[in-house]
Amino acid sequence: NFTWWVNKKDTEGNNVFQGGFLGMDNISVFDRSRDLPTGGHVDQSDGSAWMSFYCISLMKISLHLAEEEPIYQDMATKFFEHFLRIAAAMTSCGGGHHSLWNEEDGFFYDLLHLPNDEIVPLKVRSLVGLLPLLAVETLQSDTLEKMPIFRRRMDWFINKRPDVSCNLACIYEGGTKDRRLMSIVTKDRLIRILKYMLDEEEFLSPYGIRSLSKYHEKNPYIFHANEHPYEVKYIPGDSDNKMFGGNSNWRGPVWFPINYLLIEALQRFHHYYGDELKVEFPTGSGHFLNLWDVATELSKRLIRIFLPDETGKCPVFGDKPFHEHALFYEYFHGDNGKGLGASHQTGWTGLIAKLIQQSGLSL
Repeated sequence: NFTWWVNKKDTEGNNVFQGGFLGMDNISVFDRSRDLPTGGHVDQSDGSAWMSFYCISLMKISLHLAEEEPIYQDMATKFFEHFLRIAAAMTSCGGGHHSLWNEEDGFFYDLLHLPNDEIVPLKVRSLVGLLPLLAVETLQSDTLEKMPIFRRRMDWFINKRPDVSCNLACIYEGGTKDRRLMSIVTKDRLIRILKYMLDEEEFLSPYGIRSLSKYHEKNPYIFHANEHPYEVKYIPGDSDNKMFGGNSNWRGPVWFPINYLLIEALQRFHHYYGDELKVEFPTGSGHFLNLWDVATELSKRLIRIFLPDETGKCPVFGDKPFHEHALFYEYFHGDNGKGLGASHQTGWTGLIAKLIQQSGLSL
């Protein structure tokens, strides 16, 4: 599967990805299952972020296996190098191609490559721009000491290939407890992205992180192609468009699996930055928290979906009176927390149990 993605979904061979099933079907301006109405192709921020997350996860697994079988250090090196190349491509490290990071806005966007070589950033504030946060991992200094083959090759690659290691969080700078950080986003970029993500007028819902910024409720993104407008508008519940048969709902609702991964990413960042890095939560409140506490607050908002409010009603059920029989819905209304879609998605909404346990709440 990894090789398929690398070989089939990287049109220009520059480690930026353009396709494959990502699950977030209608989050894009265009239907990703069809040819673009403009021609050309789209460099996907979320597709590339998934691949970098994939690489860094496989690297961590390989290092774990290498504790018993040192040969797996070779695999860890392979995935580390792939991660660096993808991260460098996404941020235009070395200036080889256009960056998915928009310095003016402080956010990641998809890039539309037109047949006339014009490149247009698709400035939609959605999970597309948040997923690069997921590609983060910390390594204990003693882990590197126990992996001499991996450490030697890592050092060689970074020293000999500065074109793929600029603009990235540097693994050589020790953080809390001398941990080392591997991440697409630098500290400055992390703070800028979180300013959007933790804004209640943007992504931050009372019930988690929305899939599309609420900003687009009054400011829909519209792209014109062949005299046809392609619109992306914030819709907190079920989608009102026909893309993917009308059964795709990534333009506003809260989705548990992505929220869970974002919470884990914030915890990993805290493992490195510790209490020294604090961000405003919510944005504009004047109240600052470290990233672990931000993750905890996001967990509480997700848990709130299943708790009775001041009227005794649980948001997950809306007006339905089944409060004693929790259902694990597919996704949740971005404004009121009502459960939507299939009601049996225990495979991911069941993650609520881990969040409850981790938060220490007694229900």
